[in-house]
Amino acid sequence: MQILDGKLVSAAIKAQLADKVTELKAMGQKVPHLAAILVGDSAASETYVASKVKSCAEVGYHSTLLRFDAQISEKHLLDNIILLNENPDVDGILVQLPLPKHINEELVINTIDPSKDVDGFHPVNVGKMVSGLPTFIPATPYGIMLMLEHYKVPTKGKHAVVIGRSHIVGTPMSILLSRNSYPGNCTVTLCHSQTPNLTEMCKQADIIVAAIGRPEFVTAEMVKEGAVIIDVGINRIPDASKKSGFRLVGDVNFNDVADKCSYITPVPGGVGPMTIAALLKNTYHASIGQKVNLN
Repeated sequence: MQILDGKLVSAAIKAQLADKVTELKAMGQKVPHLAAILVGDSAASETYVASKVKSCAEVGYHSTLLRFDAQISEKHLLDNIILLNENPDVDGILVQLPLPKHINEELVINTIDPSKDVDGFHPVNVGKMVSGLPTFIPATPYGIMLMLEHYKVPTKGKHAVVIGRSHIVGTPMSILLSRNSYPGNCTVTLCHSQTPNLTEMCKQADIIVAAIGRPEFVTAEMVKEGAVIIDVGINRIPDASKKSGFRLVGDVNFNDVADKCSYITPVPGGVGPMTIAALLKNTYHASIGQKVNLN
């Protein structure tokens, strides 16, 4: 069993991007600039955005963090996105989700200029991804693909089961793994909460991508010997032994499953760091006017 170490791969990608920034500066060109919008005071969102801002500084990017109260009007938020769209110094825009219930997330995403949509959520970019055209790939699926590539995990002809159908992870992951390229060329089964015989489906899988949002949902009885396990989940569960009162676990019961796997991602330290690395790569591509091509 080999651990797919997202921290290690992310550090390597950051080092490559830092070198590229050094080259841009040497040529007198602007460095990438990521603008992040944070609405409200969610502790989880604060942590995620802080990590993204810190990562920008590590590779030499400029970053701007716009904070707004949870009671911000939808119009005021949209007006600020439009200002970022029109700002030539800003290359990438992300709005940290989820947003307060009175704000239409779809409208917010659709307002971001597709050429600055480094989260890869805009319908224009999603459509290009489905069509196999160069675009911005959603950061978590893109990060997973980068990790599979780094570790040279075999994917050709494999049966991949993706658990979860969100537009952020599950659906794009199923598309990318089925693409005629490496990593890819899988036969993909997309499962979700309404899938009957889910355990039987998983037992057939050479690769399982767990993104269902249920703590330690995938157990040893669902996994065949030698499977590759990609755990996208990050869940807080009570733990009185921790100072915080909780610990983080994935959608996979790591201790139960690990011995059966050929490769497995830990939580934390697996997919999470790769998401940020992929976001940084998208931002770099946006700054030089390119899109990601996984074909």
